[in-house]
Formats: sequence, structure tokens, C-alpha cells
Amino acid sequence: MTRELEPLPLTGERTVPGVLEENYWFRRHEIAYLALLEHCAGARVLEAGCGEGYGARVIADVADRVVALDYDELTSRHVAKAYPEVVALRGNLASLPLASSTVDVVVNFQVIEHLWDQPGFLRECLRVLRPGGRLLISTPNRITFSPGRDTPLNPFHTRELAPSELDSLLTEAGFVTERLLGLHHGPRLRSLETAYAGSIIDAQVRVVLGDGVWPPDLLRDIGSITASDFVLSDDDLDASLDLVAVAVRP
Repeated sequence: MTRELEPLPLTGERTVPGVLEENYWFRRHEIAYLALLEHCAGARVLEAGCGEGYGARVIADVADRVVALDYDELTSRHVAKAYPEVVALRGNLASLPLASSTVDVVVNFQVIEHLWDQPGFLRECLRVLRPGGRLLISTPNRITFSPGRDTPLNPFHTRELAPSELDSLLTEAGFVTERLLGLHHGPRLRSLETAYAGSIIDAQVRVVLGDGVWPPDLLRDIGSITASDFVLSDDDLDASLDLVAVAVRP
């Protein structure tokens, strides 16, 4: 049965599935869900900052229960309608609307860089997790996302993090970092980049900041990207595009 969905506007603050021009960013976000899905099997999961909800839907396939939390009212309405498999909840990430020690996993992908009080948010994650519960987190690597800058290039970001900064934040909040990984382009994406002066990201940015007309070859290549074109590794974290961490509440 086809669902009648209230479309979410493309504001630049989040990515959404099913938009050809957004496919690179969507797949770059999707890989974190797929790679860390095993931690959600049979678990009670809170996705803190669920955005469009596609990731919560993926998690719902394996989890016992998924609460998809977002502050934006339009987003929460969309998630409730589009993904009835999850519990859509509107609330502030600065004060999570859950009781202490009630979830097994908190998922927070591509969100912490948008928050003003990152340490306070992490303490809230620690509070709602049961002992031994895990926080799964991803965020752009400041070193490569906004190179040479003290302030983020993205106007929706408040503070981006380098690998050591993310690790320190987690530790100071009371977590034990179990894994810290970096996301990189895999072999196929690296091969594609040779046609775009070495950067398929820059090629997309030139279109967005220019006349907005996508060259057919670029649009075709962007549309062909899948999550498997990205790799996660603990090698060369400083050169990674995004950071992905698994942290445990002791």
C-alpha cells in the first residue's frame, strides 16, 4: 500500500531519501545505520534527533522498540505518518523526555554538531541508558569538513569535532569509548572522483553554489552511489570524512 506522506522540505539541515541530488549525502549517512545495526538487535532504542525517520525505520527491523525523537513539529508528524513501526515523539534533546535507565541504545547520527550544549546532551544520553547500554554516534570530522577553520562552514552546525575532541567529550560525560571509526570513500567512489578533479563533493558544491544545473554525468554518478561505496575503519582517523563512535555506559 502506498503511503500518503507529508514531504519534508530540503533546508540543508538534514538529508532525505528518494532525492537524486541528495543521494551522496543520504548514502553517506545511511552507512552508519547499517554498520552499527547489530547493536540494536532486540534492544529498546532511542534515536535522539531522528530527522526524516528513515534510519529509525531501518533500526525497527531488528530492535524490540524504537522511539524516534525530534524537536521539530513538522518532522515528528512526518515520522509518525511515514513510519508507523516506530514511536514518534517530539521533544528537546537538551532534556530527553524519558525516565532514567530505560533504554539499551541511544542512536545519534549527524546531530551532535547541531547542538549548543554537547556535554549536557551526552550526560542526558548517559542518564537514559541502562548500565552497559550503548551510545552510537556519528558526526562530521572537523578536520576535513571545515578545514583550517575555527567555525563550521555549514550554517546549521554549532561545533564540529575532531576525533580526539569527540573521544574527550564522551569520556568527560562518563562514557567508555568502545570503538572510534572514520568514514572514508571506498574504491569505487575514489575511482569516480578522478572524473571530478579529485573531489565528487566539490563537484556537487559547485553546482549548488553556481547555477544549480546538474551536469547529466554528475547526476548519473551521484544517483549510482550506495552505502557500500563507503568504508568505516580505525585507520587514519584525522583524514576521515565522518566520525563514528560506539560508547558504553559503565
